[in-house]
Amino acid sequence: MAESLRPSLPAGIYGITAERFSGGRSNIEVVCKMIEGGVTTIQYREKRPFKSHRQMLEECLRIRAVTKDHGVLFIVNDHVDIALLAEADGVHVGQDDLPVDAVRRLVGPEKIIGLSTHTPDQARTAEAAGADYIGVGPIFQTHTKEDVCAPVGLDYLDFAVGHLSIPFVAIGGIKARNIHQIVRRGAKTICLVTEIVAAEDIPAMVRQLSAALE
Repeated sequence: MAESLRPSLPAGIYGITAERFSGGRSNIEVVCKMIEGGVTTIQYREKRPFKSHRQMLEECLRIRAVTKDHGVLFIVNDHVDIALLAEADGVHVGQDDLPVDAVRRLVGPEKIIGLSTHTPDQARTAEAAGADYIGVGPIFQTHTKEDVCAPVGLDYLDFAVGHLSIPFVAIGGIKARNIHQIVRRGAKTICLVTEIVAAEDIPAMVRQLSAALE
């Protein structure tokens, strides 16, 4: 498949699974509710030792089926092997994971590759390495991930808006109360984790956030 036919990161709300924050609901249930609300991208993110590779694959196969039925982009975090086995649309990696060129050799030309970045230099490097999109963040303080770096603030978001030719997703500590700060600066794709998965009414929350983007 030609590079031009590779999936691209859509604008809208980018949802990430985080079962330990979801109030006893399974990842599958939460994903279905996010899709009901209108998310445009789902990223499966689970850290071992909470789940085995077998459990993660089983969940990803189910999520792949429902995202495919609804035309939602499906990304697997970190695990290239699970992304391939589940026939996900792509994979998202961090600065300490496999480099983008190595991931490309594994996944081939048809899948989208995202890379987390925290500085303008990392963004430029990601773009030059062939990343299809990058994560820009954490914009604000976040406790969703245990190994997260310090907030990068709004200046890095301004850099991404003004200097990058590839899409990006703004992420990290974004809530309904501050999403307008991100939208005003020009971000088109925005990720919220606990604000969505911990919401009592997930579809209503996603619709509220999507309305803020508009």
